[in-house]
Amino acid sequence: MALAQTNGASSATHLIKSQLRGPFDLDDSQILDKVYITHLHDDEKCDTETLFNMVTNVLIKNGRAAAPVTGFQHPDFCTLKLISCQMIKTPKEEKYVHQTTMWILQHLKTYSWDAKAVISVAAFALEYGNLVYLKDIHQTTISTDQVVANSLKQLNQVESRNISIEASKLVNVVMEAVNHVTEWAKWSSNGYDTEDVPSLSLALQQIPFVVYWTLASLVACTANIVVSSDYELSKFREKLYSFDENLNRYLKSSREEIAGVEEYQRRWKRFYNPKDVVELLKFLVHRPGTPLPQLFDGASKTKSDIDILREKHVLLFISSLDKIEDEIQLLNSIYARLEEKPNDVVKSFRKGDFKILWIPIVRDEWEDEHKRKFTRLKNHNIKFYALDQFTTLEDARLIRERLNYQGKPMVTVLDPFGHILNENAMDLIFQWGIDAFPFREVDGDELFKKWKWFWDVTRKVNLGIPEVKGDRYIFIYGGGDSKWNNNFTLALDKLRRHETITGIDAIIDRYQLGKTEPKLVPRFWIEIESKKLKKHEGALDCEIQRIVKSLLCLKQDPTGWVILTKGYNVKVLGHAEPMYRTVEEFDKWQNKVLEKEGFDIAFKEYYDMKLQEFEALQPCSVVKVDDYNANVIATITCPNPTCGRVMEVTSVNYKCCHRDA
Repeated sequence: MALAQTNGASSATHLIKSQLRGPFDLDDSQILDKVYITHLHDDEKCDTETLFNMVTNVLIKNGRAAAPVTGFQHPDFCTLKLISCQMIKTPKEEKYVHQTTMWILQHLKTYSWDAKAVISVAAFALEYGNLVYLKDIHQTTISTDQVVANSLKQLNQVESRNISIEASKLVNVVMEAVNHVTEWAKWSSNGYDTEDVPSLSLALQQIPFVVYWTLASLVACTANIVVSSDYELSKFREKLYSFDENLNRYLKSSREEIAGVEEYQRRWKRFYNPKDVVELLKFLVHRPGTPLPQLFDGASKTKSDIDILREKHVLLFISSLDKIEDEIQLLNSIYARLEEKPNDVVKSFRKGDFKILWIPIVRDEWEDEHKRKFTRLKNHNIKFYALDQFTTLEDARLIRERLNYQGKPMVTVLDPFGHILNENAMDLIFQWGIDAFPFREVDGDELFKKWKWFWDVTRKVNLGIPEVKGDRYIFIYGGGDSKWNNNFTLALDKLRRHETITGIDAIIDRYQLGKTEPKLVPRFWIEIESKKLKKHEGALDCEIQRIVKSLLCLKQDPTGWVILTKGYNVKVLGHAEPMYRTVEEFDKWQNKVLEKEGFDIAFKEYYDMKLQEFEALQPCSVVKVDDYNANVIATITCPNPTCGRVMEVTSVNYKCCHRDA
């Protein structure tokens, strides 16, 4: 029975051995599966840097200068010697190379990838180093040390063993591979984000293969050195070299990416404390190692250096090339308003000191369609400055992360010192236009407060005005002349259907006060008049009182009145007849809508002209009273039909000036 059991065990062992496969019998996926099974975690201590320096001193003769090493502790000698002995006693045949390699990986399962490689090459160096350096000892004079050295040579059977050229070549490839693994490990431990340095993740996919073939090469090389086998080491060298070449390629990419990360971090830190606005702009758009981009002047169609913006406030327009015609038209309008009166000072800011710069961002700078579109927009659409080249989405990282660019057009306001006055003024500019100058958030808040009371009145009285949106125009109108109201409504509806209006996608709503509910008319004006009772507390209150006074003056027009708004921004407070003529004569000024980059701007310009015409026909009146009775002061209204206000009494004269100013 015992004999039968012994024979059975022997047969099973023989069967297992016959099924063993060598490293060259396995494909990459099989090797990867087997290697990963042995990799549990990497919390075991290993002084890889010190150990690798020691190994390099031993294995690379006539190579780099030997680095002095002190204080080495991990791993201990027993671990190194155990692995060295396992390599030495590996039986002949390649399948045993694979088995020993897997044994080493299993033994080092709690070490990091680089530690596995460095410890294994250190264990190899114990035997390799003995052989190399004992061979170099030559007996010249007899001494005790020389006798000992000679005895060691004999004990190690140095004379009967040899390090072949193939073994030396393989050792060089192994050291290069291990150096790359340690380089990868060092970078990986620095905590770089894989999105910033994606090549490190790609390199990791090669690491298990490089480690496996490093160990397999060391096992085979050891077997040849101790003369227990005669493996074809060139096969191992070629296999290891192929994976190491892939690893090195990813490491080269990693170096470039890490350099980019470090440069980005440098720019990020300087971004918070730039020397001036030009330096900040360079951080945003200039890639190190490339020529500094120039600016294209959309007004003069010439190029200039970015230094032209020094000591200027910059409206930094950032966008893609897609569907930005409305934004360009709007910014062209702002450009024109800034250039019209450059010496005007508003809130201590001079308009001429503000410049607009467009940074176009694309996904792929090599697409021909982008080049054609950018050239067209540059040469035919914009009037302001533009960066004379694309910025790719990848290169615009600082713009994305610091300025929070997410693909939608935005306008960041910068002062001459590179400080951000408004991270995104695009909505502010769409809503308020040049009235929002100098385009800080506080300027938008002030404008909103300036008109908030008016919209509160419309809601309180429940006028039923459509939803107020920033890009929508609303005509609010009314008055005592029903004929004028009907004519104005018809003219307004005709304008709304005009091909120019529909062509620019302008949305125009209208609301006639009191048409369906006449009782709303007095309620509306009572609410307006109640604002006169508010106590004045500052400049904003004074501005509101001025607006209230102008509105109440409109009410006195016997024919009618009109309020034109763009979103919450009240653009025009107008009298009946010049407003009607402006709407009725739209064909005469329709081209100005495009030239002036906005319906409201073109409308107000034409209205102001018509108002002057009407005032010229009906100048301010002065009524002289010959028989003045101080006890009876008659109420006389201004004879001008566009005014209709009650005339003030001064001395013995009745006078009125119906100009709003």
